[in-house]
Amino acid sequence: MRTMIVGGGIGGLSTALSLHAAGLDCVIVESARTLRPLGVGINMQPHAVRELTELGLGPVLAELGVETSFMTVADRHGNIIMALPRGRSAGYRWPQYSVHRGELQMALLAAVEERVGPVRTGVAFEDFTQDGDGVLVTLRQGGRGIRERVDVLVGADGVQSAVRARLWPSGDPLRWGGIRMWRGVAESDQVLDGATVLAAGSNSGAKFISYHLSARNPRLLNWVAEVKVAEPGIVPEADWSREGTHADVSRHFASWKYPLVDIPALLGATKRILEYPMVDRDPLPRWSEGRVTLLGDAAHPMYPIGSNGGSQAVLDARFLARCLATYDDPGAALAAYEAERRPPTSALVLASRSLPLERTIALVAERAPGGFGHIGEVLTAEEVAAMEAAQRTISDADVRSLNERESWSV
Repeated sequence: MRTMIVGGGIGGLSTALSLHAAGLDCVIVESARTLRPLGVGINMQPHAVRELTELGLGPVLAELGVETSFMTVADRHGNIIMALPRGRSAGYRWPQYSVHRGELQMALLAAVEERVGPVRTGVAFEDFTQDGDGVLVTLRQGGRGIRERVDVLVGADGVQSAVRARLWPSGDPLRWGGIRMWRGVAESDQVLDGATVLAAGSNSGAKFISYHLSARNPRLLNWVAEVKVAEPGIVPEADWSREGTHADVSRHFASWKYPLVDIPALLGATKRILEYPMVDRDPLPRWSEGRVTLLGDAAHPMYPIGSNGGSQAVLDARFLARCLATYDDPGAALAAYEAERRPPTSALVLASRSLPLERTIALVAERAPGGFGHIGEVLTAEEVAAMEAAQRTISDADVRSLNERESWSV
């Protein structure tokens, strides 16, 4: 069985590694001419780290990333609202890692090139037709049309997936929540224990997130600024490479008295700021059509607020490979894959839209606009527990079930 994967991001590369580990043939086509270590920070959840570890990449993750200890929430004065243990601190057998997305992608690419072969770059997906025996894929490379026949086609080509657009040509808009995001990486002093994802916000709709992301350079800090600037609506596209400016970001945080991170200094030390809208798409009623399916952000684009994007793509990849290796019929394999992966990811898309962290911060800011000494002065124990539970709906798997479930390796 030969599978064509469209997209050379975290999802596509993880799929190739998973298929190879399961003894299946595959090829990746990527529209970009060169795969480079782009982007900023990403958090890989324990359930994804388990899968990457079983693919033999545990030492690579430990070499690149910071093992995350806590997800800590504060107000704009730096007062701690709650601190949720992460990874092994929460009882998982596997850590959570904060890591540079581009470095992780390059590590996955190196493993693919060593085990599977080169990624075919500069090759764009255009269309497909299929019958009971396979899929005929139309590609374009350097102005030249190419047609190739494979057994299975997987669209792992991101939020603006061309494969998804072919499966769902209408009625599938890109939805913007009205929040604009800025992101960057710079060197900074240690934040808390150096292994905490720290999120702080105000009742003005501004939120600032920071975490260290490099085991090689402990001073390297990833930051994300989120500001509600409009009402939710539909947008035609989203540009993830748009340049932002220090002035665009800093004006939203000028009134903060925030001792945990020197925001002006951090922004000033950032060489490149990326700006883009927080977008997702409605969950699909199905991902697959015959021998064609979707994976990762192409299947379930969601708000980047629960460390789920890359992690869920890795889970998709591993379970898809398991199904393709254990079912004789590719159509039945894709149906089993979708039955396992579509319900939980659809639930994450919808739960993320509720913005549980923002609701927590807004309530604290409303009750204590000038700050507080201890959270017990502002929230009851029951309210804190409810808020922690709400945040876990978008940032946690069940510890016991992950620790005890059988391996997805074939």
